[in-house]
Amino acid sequence: PLQRERERERERERESCCDYPISIFFIVVNEFCERFSYYGMRAVLVLYFRYFLRWDDDLATTIYHTFVALCYLTPILGAIVADSWLGKFKTIIYLSMVYTIGQAVLAVSAIHDITDFNRDGIPDDRTLHVVLSMIGLFLIAIGTGGIKPCVAAFGGDQFQEHQEKQRSTFFSIFYLSINAGSLLSTIITPILRGQNCGIHTQQRCYPLAFGVPAALMAVALVVFIVGSSMYVKAAPKGNIMLDVCKCIGFALKNRFRHRDSQYPAREHWMDWASEKYDKLLIEQVKMVVKVLFLYIPLPMFWALFDQQVCVCVCLCGALIIQPDQMQTVNPILILLLVPIVDRIVYPLIKLCGLNFSPLRRMTVGMLFAAVAFVAAALVQIQIDKTLPDFPSSSQSQFKFLNLQNTEQSVQVGGQTYHVPAFQSSGDYQTVDTSSISTVINGTTFNIPLTKEKRQTILISTGLQPIVVRTRISNNLMEFGAFLFFCHLNFYCSLKTSPPSQKKATMPSVFTIESPGGPSCLVEKEFGFGSSYTFLIASNVSFGPDCISSILQTEDIKPNTFHMAWQIPQYFFMTFGEVVFSVTGLEFSYSQAPSNMKSVLQAGWLLTVAVGNIIVLIVAEAAQLPDQWAEYVLFASLLLAVSIIFGIMAYYYTYVDPAEIEARFADKEEKKHHHELKEYDSVHFKV
Repeated sequence: PLQRERERERERERESCCDYPISIFFIVVNEFCERFSYYGMRAVLVLYFRYFLRWDDDLATTIYHTFVALCYLTPILGAIVADSWLGKFKTIIYLSMVYTIGQAVLAVSAIHDITDFNRDGIPDDRTLHVVLSMIGLFLIAIGTGGIKPCVAAFGGDQFQEHQEKQRSTFFSIFYLSINAGSLLSTIITPILRGQNCGIHTQQRCYPLAFGVPAALMAVALVVFIVGSSMYVKAAPKGNIMLDVCKCIGFALKNRFRHRDSQYPAREHWMDWASEKYDKLLIEQVKMVVKVLFLYIPLPMFWALFDQQVCVCVCLCGALIIQPDQMQTVNPILILLLVPIVDRIVYPLIKLCGLNFSPLRRMTVGMLFAAVAFVAAALVQIQIDKTLPDFPSSSQSQFKFLNLQNTEQSVQVGGQTYHVPAFQSSGDYQTVDTSSISTVINGTTFNIPLTKEKRQTILISTGLQPIVVRTRISNNLMEFGAFLFFCHLNFYCSLKTSPPSQKKATMPSVFTIESPGGPSCLVEKEFGFGSSYTFLIASNVSFGPDCISSILQTEDIKPNTFHMAWQIPQYFFMTFGEVVFSVTGLEFSYSQAPSNMKSVLQAGWLLTVAVGNIIVLIVAEAAQLPDQWAEYVLFASLLLAVSIIFGIMAYYYTYVDPAEIEARFADKEEKKHHHELKEYDSVHFKV
């Protein structure tokens, strides 16, 4: 056996390049393709819900977050299957097949034209598409969650004990491949979605947007299988999770049973299981419990990380991208920062003689995330200063727009507004009621208002005033919103041009034509966050300068706060992620017993799911009126958690699981050998 082991080691050395096993190439490529598949599908998923399945915002958001949460809850199942029964290699193979089928089913669910009515005038039935979509998403959640804890741990298994430095670099490369796949997919799949395709009508091409990720998942599976002969495949050790739970349960029960007895005190509470379980298992459970206890504060980091606001234009404001390409900023910064941190920052810290241990790195990463939210709060305060005075939850706002040829006097609550012909009454007025009593031309009208909204009240040629709800555009990233009123004697069309690639605005073209007469072509550029009202009245003068006779009111001014001020918060958050997350992956592997690598990786991923739950709880319980205050709250919570984690890390003692397992295994073997000798001696005497 010793000779065969030496031969296997020499064979692994031959199958290496630059001291790295060649097998990790297949694992890294597999992870890149799998992450491309997952993030590419996820990038267009909400738009698929909204504009293909025609769900409202609330339902689409609920299903989306439920799917993401499920993806981070299922890793524990994949870890148990890998460490207990199938092993990491077979678990990755089988669940990748499930994953690929799920992606294919989701792509098939989008192959059909969904319109309000089909060619026969019968309302479209979307039930089949919804059912297929839910089946596909469920299979994807099982697949991606199941293999998530196995792939990183399987990659770590490819290194020998003396390759600790190479294994640390592997986890950095592994994290790079995750974000490279994420970056490319969030750029490419929205472009694919934007293509026109359909059977009877031209629609957005969701089958292509989902089909390409499905193809990449199939490629990931093939690549992983190709490297099969080169992998180091650790065999599963039986139902280890069941043994661990029984061992912990017996220790607690035994300790509780003898709490008042004269039994001698024991060094660790798990030592109370020594009457029934061997020392090796007890020591392995001690290692796992110690790390899981250290994970308790970590979800707070993910609670902040998952709240990052993604921008829909690049930070310099010179390039406009699709709304579902918003998630590219984070992976771009990660691709830049991971090699810088790994090759420059860490070596410089080591040269300074500082012990920058893994847990200290993670603490620093959490502090950087807290700083990012402080920066976000400062930016939000400056943005709020540039915003107009919007109505609160108990208020509403209104203004009048006169569509008649003569001046109108309007009385509201004892105040008179003189509105010239084809003009507005000026700025919006704020009231604390849900309706106003208005006198127009001697007639009293009770006009209902909607709270938290701006309303434009049209004084038309008819008897009853018309109330139009004006969209409140207070988002830094939104294009301009507008109201468009055209006199009945004209034909008016509004054409929204594609976004300019040189200016951070949206130009739109108005075409006004009189029946059988001249036409007027007007181009107007909207600034981000702005809102306008246009009135094309009967006295419009056609000609080159016809825009001068069109009433234009700027309800909300364009944003003046430059988006480049968001760079610091993105940098701090991404730097914190690189230091925290990459180190956490490596730490989870290095401190895990040999038979529980995947389980501890799943425990690490479980902190992400708990972090999302914290967001819902804190945001719902706090009910803060200002966004910047919520940022400060989360930053304060993470700062407090960072201090607690730093104290816990200070008292943590690093272990070498392989050394401990070898020592106790040797003791168990000697004990077993001694028992055999005693048995043989007794048997010989008999």
